[in-house]
Amino acid sequence: MNKILVPTDFSKEAGFAFDAAVNLAGKTGAQILLLHVVEGFPAGSFSTQGGVPDNFTEEAFTLQLIKKGKQDLAKLMANRNLNGIKVATNVQLGNPYHHIARDIVDNEADLVIMGSRGASGYEEVLIGSNTERVVRHSKCPVITVKQPVDFNQINDVVFAADFIKNEGHVIDNLKKLQHLLDAKLHLLKVDTPYNFESSRSINGRIKEFVQEHRVENYTVEIYNEATEEDGIIYYSEDIDADMIALATHGRTGLRHLLSGSIAEDVVNHAQRPVWTCTVKD
Repeated sequence: MNKILVPTDFSKEAGFAFDAAVNLAGKTGAQILLLHVVEGFPAGSFSTQGGVPDNFTEEAFTLQLIKKGKQDLAKLMANRNLNGIKVATNVQLGNPYHHIARDIVDNEADLVIMGSRGASGYEEVLIGSNTERVVRHSKCPVITVKQPVDFNQINDVVFAADFIKNEGHVIDNLKKLQHLLDAKLHLLKVDTPYNFESSRSINGRIKEFVQEHRVENYTVEIYNEATEEDGIIYYSEDIDADMIALATHGRTGLRHLLSGSIAEDVVNHAQRPVWTCTVKD
């Protein structure tokens, strides 16, 4: 692992993500790419009656935001023990998701670690988040966090999947993290009433998957629950797992709305760190 991208908006959760990246970089020697994106001043927000000085322009306001972003990045780094950790900072102007996606490709990032506040109800449906878009489309694995994470304490990782052939890219990436952390994988298939399979069929498929990808240090669990999301979260709680790992599909538009995304739902609702990797169809 050479480069870890950490987008930050200076929220508490983003701070947890930076701390996690520092912790992981200490284990791997990776460089941290710390990114802050200034979204700028909304167009048409200036008014002669709005209390903004006449000589205050949108450009000047944006420049102030960029300057403040650089200052806040410096403070963020000054408040951490970064002895021996290589950190490169970057402040950009524009759309956060677009800059994150571009930096993943341009910098050949091996991993993204970012904070997630989660969402529920109308907020989840209507607002969404940059985190969800990154999880859905990232060209490299993503770890989302809501709480502090110590990678030295990640011992049990739940990998929930269907264990089909196109998930091979995902397990190959997950095995690298497993070996780095010396963790046990708990291979989980959630069986639901609307997508029921016999245990014999599932166990046979998992056995072939394990043999093909040479998975080691693992357990197998078939968990019955009303929905895949609930099954993943409940099973992780049952065994007190330290991390959840999932494959995600880069679906967009109507296809995404109709199929939903188990990975994004789990990222929203799980309190544990969630590792995701996009399936290569």
